[in-house]
Amino acid sequence: MIDVMLVDDQTLVRQGVRNLLELSEEIQVIAEAPDGAEAIRLIPEVKPDVVLLDMRMPGLSGVDVLAKLNGSGQLPPTIILTTFDDDELVLAGIKHGAKGYLLKDVSLEDLVDAVKTVAGGGSIVKPAVTERLLKGLKRMNTDFSALDRPDPLTERETEILRLMAGGYSNKEIAKSLGVAEGTVKNHVSNILSKLGVRDRTRAVLKAFELGFV
Repeated sequence: MIDVMLVDDQTLVRQGVRNLLELSEEIQVIAEAPDGAEAIRLIPEVKPDVVLLDMRMPGLSGVDVLAKLNGSGQLPPTIILTTFDDDELVLAGIKHGAKGYLLKDVSLEDLVDAVKTVAGGGSIVKPAVTERLLKGLKRMNTDFSALDRPDPLTERETEILRLMAGGYSNKEIAKSLGVAEGTVKNHVSNILSKLGVRDRTRAVLKAFELGFV
């Protein structure tokens, strides 16, 4: 079972998402938080596999929650869940460690797939939303700390980066390419180093920005 925690200030939204997730036999909601402060207190305690996090809450926002937990090394794989089509907010969330985002009108299939993907080590920064995100990237000081001139990627690294952009986990990539998972991990480490970024999500965004994929 994948343990999920919901963070949203609207009770009806939390109940609606919970009802959706309970239709899956592989996912269970183990905790809820109505605000950012409670999320920061509760997440390290219950240790969920995945957090679904609202971005616009009174008091501490979703970005505040991400920044606090990411800074202390206590951030589980987290999906931004929002009703707002706000590129800068999404980018700020990704900057602070979110693995991607979904709108609250997401279908059950897409929601379950997203939870499974990030629980398995993948991200959900899909090519379909990348163009919009990159437009926001140009308007925003993201401080990605990337190298100005990254070292060129090998053919295999580019292949793996494309699979990362599709949200695939290391295990899924290894199975697809017929190699050991440890080999994929080494390639991913090299990709992050060459792009000068700290995590997979930023690597995907940077790769699209540079035209690598």
